[in-house]
Amino acid sequence: MIFGIDLTALLPFIAVGFAAQMVDGALGMAFGVISNTLLLSLGVPPAMASAGVHTVETFTTAVSGVSHALHKNVNWKLFLRIAIPGVIGGALGAYVLSNIDAATAKPFILAYLTAIGLYLLWRAQHYPPQERSPKIVEPLGLAGGFLDAAGGGGWGPVVTSNLLVQGSSPRMTIGTVNTAEFFVTTTISATFITQLGWEAFTLATIGLLIGGVIAAPFGALLAKRVEPKRLMLMVGVVLTLTSVYNLYLAVR
Repeated sequence: MIFGIDLTALLPFIAVGFAAQMVDGALGMAFGVISNTLLLSLGVPPAMASAGVHTVETFTTAVSGVSHALHKNVNWKLFLRIAIPGVIGGALGAYVLSNIDAATAKPFILAYLTAIGLYLLWRAQHYPPQERSPKIVEPLGLAGGFLDAAGGGGWGPVVTSNLLVQGSSPRMTIGTVNTAEFFVTTTISATFITQLGWEAFTLATIGLLIGGVIAAPFGALLAKRVEPKRLMLMVGVVLTLTSVYNLYLAVR
């Protein structure tokens, strides 16, 4: 016991936070999805789970964003195009989840993300595609921010995957989306606090925070070192598996 906290109860959450952030930092997605799924499986209400995860992500994305910037993984023009609408969408999504049940649309969103994941797997087998600047960006930021807050995770799956489908560079996409996520999650967390108070900051939240912050610098290094084809393949695998699993939970 340290400061009244049972360390044996904390360790599983630290491990989950570490693993989830390693995946998120390297592939631009999955921290919210993995962490939120764990909290929901333990009986935490959706709004409380999403609030707790986004509170943690405020810290992990700050460390991850700095790491990606230092490794030159960020396209700053693209960053501005997704961060601003992402902040707006995040605030709206947090307000909706705090006051309205948004679960009805979740299976349809997850089915769409599963299809995107399968397409990315196909694209990875035919890499390298012709790299080009993505045309549809601002709507992705808005939708990604909204779904991230309302669905407890979705910024990376929605924004990263769709930018890759449009031909954006895997390394720069992952770094840029991760860096923009700090501003989105900070806005979502602040909105949840105004609606729910600080009750969401539980033992699980503390464990996820410790593990996530420890892992954050390493994900950016992986994104820089791993070859683009393998990065795209890994993004497709993680997106498909997490979407199919959560789709099963949503419709069963």
